[in-house]
Amino acid sequence: MSTKMFVNLPVRDLKKSKAFFSALGFTFNPQFSNDDGACMVVSEHNFVMLLTEPFFKTFLSKPMANARESTQVLIALSCDNRAEVEAKVNAALAAGGTTPRPAKDHGFMFQHGFDDLDGNAFEVFWMDEVAAAGS
Repeated sequence: MSTKMFVNLPVRDLKKSKAFFSALGFTFNPQFSNDDGACMVVSEHNFVMLLTEPFFKTFLSKPMANARESTQVLIALSCDNRAEVEAKVNAALAAGGTTPRPAKDHGFMFQHGFDDLDGNAFEVFWMDEVAAAGS
């Protein structure tokens, strides 16, 4: 059995967060979604659980971080090509996200990123694995 990864993120407004990520092309698994959270499908084995802040706090023994003030985690999403990276970031911007840094072209890798509506940081990248192996 393959290990599945579920990243859990607190969100202030679940409905707005679902609309934001839907605009980026993500879908949600209704079997694992309700008024407290939504299971965003990233790939066959990778998911992001968008949890309302009150529900997210029920899993914590420490204070919840404010992603608008500090970064605890950087979620990296791979793409098939540079155009897909640019499309994903442009979709995030159009849906209300922000981009904290300009894109970077390393030759073998192109990266850009966005912050979602709650300030959670997503790095979006494409890498030429053959070229990267030679560098």
